[in-house]
Amino acid sequence: MKTVLIGVGQAGGKLTQALLEFDKQMGFGAVLDAVGVNTAKADLQSLPYETVLIGQDRVNGHGVGGDNELGAEVMQADKTEVLSALEGSVTAKTESIFLVAGLGGGSGSGGTPVLAKELKRIYDIPVYVLGIVPGQNEGAMYQVNAGRSLKTIAREADAVLLVDNDAFRSSGESMSAGYEAINQAIAQRVGLLLASGEAVEGVGESVVDSSEIINTLRSGGIAALGYASAEASEVAEDNINAVMSTTRRAVLTGTSLQDASDADSALVVVAGKPDVIPRKGVERARRWVENETGSLEVRGGDFPLDSGRIAVLVLLAGVQRSDRVEAFMERARMAIEEAEAEAASREDPDDMWQNDDLDSLL
Repeated sequence: MKTVLIGVGQAGGKLTQALLEFDKQMGFGAVLDAVGVNTAKADLQSLPYETVLIGQDRVNGHGVGGDNELGAEVMQADKTEVLSALEGSVTAKTESIFLVAGLGGGSGSGGTPVLAKELKRIYDIPVYVLGIVPGQNEGAMYQVNAGRSLKTIAREADAVLLVDNDAFRSSGESMSAGYEAINQAIAQRVGLLLASGEAVEGVGESVVDSSEIINTLRSGGIAALGYASAEASEVAEDNINAVMSTTRRAVLTGTSLQDASDADSALVVVAGKPDVIPRKGVERARRWVENETGSLEVRGGDFPLDSGRIAVLVLLAGVQRSDRVEAFMERARMAIEEAEAEAASREDPDDMWQNDDLDSLL
């Protein structure tokens, strides 16, 4: 799928860079161009692609400090600058636009819904969001921002492909090393999905193309992406069990959104050398995903790739009923209630200094 990436905010900018580098390294050519957008000048300086600094008259290049309402206001005011930067990027070859953002910060969670709405108004191609939701141990502000942003983005974008930090973080890693590893893992999975149907070596029996990704995501709402791989045999028939077990791992333990299994539609992509991908295994995997997700709309196909491994990607669309999403929204709701209770319990500074003999200064 030929796409243009827009990295919004610090996390979005870094993940966009990882996606660009993976696509270039693999030679897929799925990512046509990229633009980084932020309210913090320092976060844009290291990005090796075109960038747009917004909100200079409001925050002077210092960011919005996690205030996603301000992030939305700034994007609304400066959206013309972002659209101008995209003029040469979105061409007749472009099949989709992906907004990439961390949903816990201020610029990404606030600006992404505004930009998604504007892009859908202008372009007649799907506008998707690749959104990163904060882990359970991240602060209350991030939970509130992500909950509010996700609710809005799901309405404005054609679909939201969610990535849960907790699904990728390893114990014992430093925060910076953890985020870098998460970005690399996401870039590999999403990069392979975007490359489906692009010019690659070999010809598969039933190659997935861009239209199948678009049709799978047509139901809208929240989507998740599962991935797993295994060593491949040189004989196709010997890989039937490998395809089945890898598909199960991709859905049950390897999704970008934990515990996401029920889905309105799905796409199963089996990647590997064309002559070692078993047709019987692909069809069995597709039927298993139908049973596991409860969906009658499950597509499947090959992704010819010169590799000694069999890899399975499973795109699940319409997973907003998942336990993980419901738990995340509940965390956000509780964080809002706690913040409101804390604000209500604070004493008025003026009340603390009440004295019949003294008048307040103002």
